[in-house]
Amino acid sequence: MAFAVNEINKNPNLLPNITLGYHLYDNCVRLGIAFRAAISLASGTEESFSNLNCTGPPPVIGIVGDPSSTPSIAISNVLGLFRVPIVSHYATCSCLSDRKKYPSFFRTIPSDAFQVRAMVQILRHFGWTWVGLIYSDDDYGIYAAQLFQQEMQLFGHCVAFSEILPHDNNLRDIQHITGVIEASTARVVVVFSTSSFLIPLMEEVVLQNMTGRQWIASEAWTTSPVYHTPRFLPILGGTLGIAIRRGEIQGLREFLLRLRPSNDQKNNIIRIFWENMFRCSFENGGRAIDGEQVKKLCTGQEDLSNTDTPYTDVSGLRAAYNVYKAVYALAHALHDLMQCEEGRGPFNWNSCADKTNLKPWQLVHYLQKVNFTTGFGDHVSFDKNGDALPIYDVLNWQPSSDGSIRIHTVGVVNKGAATKMVLTLDDDSIYWNFETKKPPRSVCSESCPPGTRQARRKGLPVCCFDCLSCGDGEISNTTNAIECTVCPDEFWSNPEKDQCVPKEVEFLSYEDPLGISLTTASLLGTCICALVMVIFALHHNTPIVRANNSELSFLLLLSLKLCFLCVLLFIGQPQLWTCQLRHAVFGISFVLCISSILVKTMVVIAVFKSSRPEGKGAMKWFGAAQQRCTVLVLTALQVVICAVWLSIASPTPHKNNQYTRSKIVYECAIGSVAGFSMLLGYIGLLAAVSFLLAFLARNLPDNFNEAKFITFSMLIFCAVWIAFVPAYVSSPGKYAVAVEIFAILASSFGLLVAIFAPKCYIILLHPERNTKNAIMGREKQNK
Repeated sequence: MAFAVNEINKNPNLLPNITLGYHLYDNCVRLGIAFRAAISLASGTEESFSNLNCTGPPPVIGIVGDPSSTPSIAISNVLGLFRVPIVSHYATCSCLSDRKKYPSFFRTIPSDAFQVRAMVQILRHFGWTWVGLIYSDDDYGIYAAQLFQQEMQLFGHCVAFSEILPHDNNLRDIQHITGVIEASTARVVVVFSTSSFLIPLMEEVVLQNMTGRQWIASEAWTTSPVYHTPRFLPILGGTLGIAIRRGEIQGLREFLLRLRPSNDQKNNIIRIFWENMFRCSFENGGRAIDGEQVKKLCTGQEDLSNTDTPYTDVSGLRAAYNVYKAVYALAHALHDLMQCEEGRGPFNWNSCADKTNLKPWQLVHYLQKVNFTTGFGDHVSFDKNGDALPIYDVLNWQPSSDGSIRIHTVGVVNKGAATKMVLTLDDDSIYWNFETKKPPRSVCSESCPPGTRQARRKGLPVCCFDCLSCGDGEISNTTNAIECTVCPDEFWSNPEKDQCVPKEVEFLSYEDPLGISLTTASLLGTCICALVMVIFALHHNTPIVRANNSELSFLLLLSLKLCFLCVLLFIGQPQLWTCQLRHAVFGISFVLCISSILVKTMVVIAVFKSSRPEGKGAMKWFGAAQQRCTVLVLTALQVVICAVWLSIASPTPHKNNQYTRSKIVYECAIGSVAGFSMLLGYIGLLAAVSFLLAFLARNLPDNFNEAKFITFSMLIFCAVWIAFVPAYVSSPGKYAVAVEIFAILASSFGLLVAIFAPKCYIILLHPERNTKNAIMGREKQNK
């Protein structure tokens, strides 16, 4: 401070023609002494007053200090009422940013709020989500701990334990804290404390040889030389700490070396320092220094340059650099005040401050607007809360050649956009005090990989969780996902559950083995029908072909061929035209087939009746024209049903997700249940009538035994379609289509074999029985 004031007084561009003075007080690390010193600076030290009105300028217009948060709070509470500007160089409590409580408080050190954010950035950088917290029982420690816990919670990190350092250094309390540290699974311990509070705990940690912990130091003790001895290296080596920005002050070393003791009893700080430095005394009789009687007489001309102490080492100025900036901040504010032009001032009616009678609150106004750059290149200004621009060095405690600890700067943390802190770290230059020489893992639970989600353990912090695999159809593609995301309707989770992939589209395809088998059966049935037609065409003049109207036989074979071919419309990816045609062609083909069989049965009965005297005119009313007309009318009714169905509610392709969640079943939605039911019901009605008539005609003479074959064929047909209903309803996906195809093929083969196999047997293997005489002979024999 003295150096800064001296430098300002010599600077012709800053406060020209004005000489600054100062008072120095030692707070003796006691709140009461610090408070009394501040009051003395603001009100003076005289015991009597000549001016009972207490008017006039204060003894000082600004105060630099106190370095601790608790005294600063007490001092600012009182002096803030009088708007006396206070610029602290080391008080970091975030509570001092409250402008309503502390309207005249400023500081050249960042608030703990920024320090906490900087420390959390380091924890996030290394993935340390499970840490212990130790803090001192004062305003600095309590407020910093509160902010730290809030910031950790904001990022989803957790504090494994939180312990307060005792004021009285009680051994039992210290051992309790070490026991908590030892028992905890947290491998990282964050400490907010001053060196004086922390020393007893570190002594106990060394005594218990508690290694395997990564210590994170706050700025209050990260540069303290107390812990840099070889005995602390096994425990505290590798410590990472936040420190206020180091600065360089040109000419300070030379200034310190030129200082000499003074005989002024009110300024005995240098005398005391001199006696301790050179182990001598200014008193003739000698005096005791550190319990040792010293008789050497001090001359005051001893050479400081020959000493190697922290006093002459100006390479790592941090707190002293902040004092330097605080003095310059007050000087610049005072300079701006003095440069004010009447009529352009900031106060009422654009007035300026009275330079002969300055008020502290006037200086506060200018101090708030201070903006300058130090010789070291650091920018100095204050935000609306009186806080300095936050910037920190990241320090690492590394072993030196003599076995002690040396401090090495490994990174920088400064303020980015909004309130975010930006960390720049050189990972390769960090010393890790572990066997692996790598950063430790400090998590309550290992990260949940993609494909899983977190499930919190009951009664434990959010960082303690189990990893559960996502359910079917759900994914998580990030680490430590809280919830799994449901895939869209047409997507499904892959086996790893970390990506939604398109669902498998299932339909009965031609490449499917089942599809190949059914296609082969369909084509086989079609070929057999064609073969039978060829056989019947080649033998169309034979009695067995001409019996019971050969035209109906060819029509029946044609309809069966259509029944076999309509199966192909059911195989392959459903299209709009295939969906519309498959059931229509199926329904019309089967009605044509069943109506032909029905007419054929009616012909058998009519022929039998016409052979008897009482029914000789039966065939006259049921000739070939009537047979064709009957088949045409019965088939036309089915055509009308299909046309109405397709026009009102046509079947369409449909992607069904209900059968199997992991697949899309591509099927044809029937559109109208009523239309489909009428189509099947009409087929069933015709089949039932045909079966009934054929059953009644089963005992006709042998030459009319075709009724027996029709009865058997219709029995097969009805049995197949009755069994089809439950099988179709219970079959999922493409297998429902396969069941329907199987029913079509089975009933078609049943009709083909039952009706035409006996005739082909006679035509091909027993042509001798394919004569009118043979048929008539059997007839006579039966009679």
